[in-house]
Amino acid sequence: MAAATTKLLLSDLASTVKSVPSSYIRPISDRPNLTEVQISDGSIPLVDLQVRNHGIPETIINNMLTIARAFFKSPESERLKSYSDDPSKSTRLSTSFNVNTEKISNWRDYLRLHCYPLQDYMHEWPSNPPSFREVVAEYCTSVRGLVLRLLEAISESLGLQRDFIDKALGKHGQHMALNYYPPCPQPDLTYGLPGHTDPNLITVLLQDDVPGLQVLRNGKWLPVSPIPNTFIVNIGDQMQVLSNDRYKSVLHRALVNCDKERISIPTFYCPSPDAVIAPAKDLIDERHPAVYKNFTYAEYYQKFWNRGLDERCLDLFKASTA
Repeated sequence: MAAATTKLLLSDLASTVKSVPSSYIRPISDRPNLTEVQISDGSIPLVDLQVRNHGIPETIINNMLTIARAFFKSPESERLKSYSDDPSKSTRLSTSFNVNTEKISNWRDYLRLHCYPLQDYMHEWPSNPPSFREVVAEYCTSVRGLVLRLLEAISESLGLQRDFIDKALGKHGQHMALNYYPPCPQPDLTYGLPGHTDPNLITVLLQDDVPGLQVLRNGKWLPVSPIPNTFIVNIGDQMQVLSNDRYKSVLHRALVNCDKERISIPTFYCPSPDAVIAPAKDLIDERHPAVYKNFTYAEYYQKFWNRGLDERCLDLFKASTA
């Protein structure tokens, strides 16, 4: 048993254990109390753009899910070529969230990839399976097109110029995670990921057909059931800042189960590191003073990785009330 726990990746450990190792067990007050989860009544709004009119062919979506599964099924020695516990690396395979700082581990492995501009990063990506780079590049490019259309719509919904958010992001940034959640012998003791908001601007999430995602709505956790060929669109922390709190970043979490592995693939669209983020001037007035101070996205992102995933990073960037 001692030898098993030295595995770097959860996917190589999970099948060898009959119970959750102590390093994954949450305190009783912080467990996924499954009896309190509200059954969905269809109150998660399904926007036409997300469901069947997002313009991304089903083959591109299916290819992405297939290649992600193939990567995590490849031999341990092959996967570990991409392993790193350094959050600043632009391509890396790791486990949990931040193994350097966290006290309790999360039941997931993940491959993080930076993917814009593509030509800057593609050469770092895994070369196995052989079609990995080609499939992922096609998917990244398609999702970026969808995001840019969403950003125009969100800008207009705030009463801002159509290209306002586009211009606020500097040179733009895009990265993604391939999340792998193995079956878990005691899913009520741990999380795939605990409740958190995303530090970026907007997240476009692709998930397979295994449930696990939940969002907090009116103080209750609500499951978001997978629908084939759709994306979940989450507002992130930077959108909350730019909108001066008109839009709130979504608190969400990932649960695991004892029967099935689950794959989810979030695309994180964000400002470039040097972009200065602040509430839009047109959204500031006497009734709506600026809620946040100016900061660079690099500052924000560094603080996010240094804190626990379930700690609200946004609070560190609030404007002084003095």
